[in-house]
Amino acid sequence: MKSWTSLGTNTVAALAMAAGVLLGGPAHADIVIGQVAPLSGVLASTGQQMVLGGKIYFSHINARGGVNGQKIKVVVADDAYKVDETVRLTREMLAKPEIVALYGFAGTANVGKLLTDKVLDEGGAALVAPYTGGEPLRTPFNPWIFHVRAGYAAEAEHMVQQLTTLGMNRVAVMYQDDGFGKAGLVGVEAALAKRGLKLAAAAGYERNTDKVEEAVRKIKLADPQAIIMISINKPTAAFIKNYRESGGGAQLYNISVVDPAELVKLAGLKNAHGLGISQVVPYPYMPNLPVIREYQELLKKYAPNEQINYTSFEQFLGAKVLVEALRRAGPNPTRAKVVKALEGLSNYDLGGVQVNYSPDNRIGSQYVEVTVIGSTGKLLK
Repeated sequence: MKSWTSLGTNTVAALAMAAGVLLGGPAHADIVIGQVAPLSGVLASTGQQMVLGGKIYFSHINARGGVNGQKIKVVVADDAYKVDETVRLTREMLAKPEIVALYGFAGTANVGKLLTDKVLDEGGAALVAPYTGGEPLRTPFNPWIFHVRAGYAAEAEHMVQQLTTLGMNRVAVMYQDDGFGKAGLVGVEAALAKRGLKLAAAAGYERNTDKVEEAVRKIKLADPQAIIMISINKPTAAFIKNYRESGGGAQLYNISVVDPAELVKLAGLKNAHGLGISQVVPYPYMPNLPVIREYQELLKKYAPNEQINYTSFEQFLGAKVLVEALRRAGPNPTRAKVVKALEGLSNYDLGGVQVNYSPDNRIGSQYVEVTVIGSTGKLLK
């Protein structure tokens, strides 16, 4: 485990500092929360943005005196997007009684393993704003995970609705061959079935790799009109580049977990131009909501070298949810008090974005829209 001020290995520390995510402040904070994020490996750039989004809001709260007079300390550990590491590090965190909540983990398979191994049940701590929309983490109901984002099924439905409205009925899926990719695949299949359609093709790739050549070959043979990718940055970019440079002309879409700037960098603007990306939080580049203005101001203040980013904005919203729960839990919050406080956030306004929890609901939002990478590489609504 690593704290904000001491991330341990030189590699992880360098990655974190490159993203501007080291949090200053007192060495002994009063309220401790735990975050396991992929600061190395194939999802490192996403992990850095995840940590950054929380860092700027927690820094802001601490600068104002903290929560109920207590400062927040975030203990961060790097799981490199590896399921077994997520489990091991989470067990270590939950063995520390001072950690009152968990925040901002990544990966459907990673978080799913915490459920199947009963790590969260045994620890009794809330996990707020995991960076995943996997349906197995939502259904059946579990009491520990408080989602800020819509699920992959909702994203798939939105993309399929848009495609079929445009007359595109031959749809293929390229997916990561694990719980994350399969959750998205099932969502697309369900959305197509609702319209009396079937997949033109489905092709997976191995988790923690960007080996997509066989997926490109299989999908090209099916000649789809559109391809929905359930994949992360590096394999998505590899697929786009390989598919386009081999003559593939289908409309491309991807689920919300990718960074458009990273895709343009890795795949090239010529190939990435026109990619549709579903989003589960409002467009953060236009300050038309109070919470977006707040995010932009705090990003400029606490991480002036960082760019506006959907991932950091989503985790910023998650940090606001957690801080409000800590406030309602009162001085010296416990894990049980934080869970109870989160359940009480009914139609809670974060500043133009609402989340809604209750004792029998953990899905805070169902917001989905689709954006497109424009001709200059910028993301457009």
